[in-house]
Amino acid sequence: MKLPAPQRKEPEENVIPLINIVFLLLIFFMVAGTLTPSQPFDIDLPATEKGGEMPRDPLRIYLSGDGRVALADEEVSVEDLESRIAAQLDESPDLPVQIEADGSAQSKVLLDVMDALRDAGVERADLATRRE
Repeated sequence: MKLPAPQRKEPEENVIPLINIVFLLLIFFMVAGTLTPSQPFDIDLPATEKGGEMPRDPLRIYLSGDGRVALADEEVSVEDLESRIAAQLDESPDLPVQIEADGSAQSKVLLDVMDALRDAGVERADLATRRE
């Protein structure tokens, strides 16, 4: 008696390990990644009703409520601010400048920062606010 040869069944590809890896990578990047640069100290921006478009990747200057000033993520004095900004503007003259000042910051310190920006050669600086 002649029996038919058993049909070979193709093994199914198991994609569950691949799905597990993709989910683990997704969770890792959600936890490890930051979408906005961190501020050197807590700043509560003043509220406005209207707002314009913010420039992409500006040079950020932070001003706290107690008068501290930071350039990017490093705390600096108002006197050092002018020379550091002038050096960065020498590298890229069209660099947009953005000031993130706390709503309770003293106006004298803000004016000192703006004077340092003007002396460094900055033609325009945007003041960051939050919408109500």
